[in-house]
Amino acid sequence: MKFSLIDQISEIHPGERISAIKCLSLAEEYLQDHFPRFPVMPGVLMLEAMTQTGAWLVRVTNNFSHSLTVLKEARNVKYGNFVEPGEMLIVKAELVKMDGNLASLKVSGELAGNVAVSSRIVLESYNSSGTDEPNITDQNAIRQLKQQYELLYRQHSAV
Repeated sequence: MKFSLIDQISEIHPGERISAIKCLSLAEEYLQDHFPRFPVMPGVLMLEAMTQTGAWLVRVTNNFSHSLTVLKEARNVKYGNFVEPGEMLIVKAELVKMDGNLASLKVSGELAGNVAVSSRIVLESYNSSGTDEPNITDQNAIRQLKQQYELLYRQHSAV
C-alpha cells in the first residue's frame, strides 16, 4: 500500500471486529487541493480508510497468509458528515462472512459517536504468485505488513 490512512489500531478481535483511528491533520497534502477554503477529507479516502481497516482484520484473522488484500466491492456507501482537520475518525469493521479468499464486512467511520460514513464491502485476499503458497515476493510483502501492524497496534501493558 502506498499510503496508510490509519494512524492506530485501537482494538482488534480476530474473526470478529476491529476499531482504528484516523486523526485528520491540515498537513495532509490532498487537503490543499480538496476544497482549499473548506478542507475536508474526500469521500473516496474515507472509503479507503474503511477498506484499510477491514484489510487489517482480514490479515490478522488469516494469520497473514496472503500478501494482497484489496477492495472487490463497495455497496450502500452512505456519507453523513464531513471530516475536517483536527477531527478524529473512528473507523470500525465487523466481519460478516468469510468465503474462501473473500471477506464481507460492515464498515463505518464515526465522529464523536455520529456516523460520518458507512458501507458494506467485500475484500479479496491473494498472493502475487497466484496460489495460496506465497513466493519470495509475497513473503517479503507479508514481512513488511507484519512490521507495519506492530507499529499500528501496540498493546499497552498495565504499569
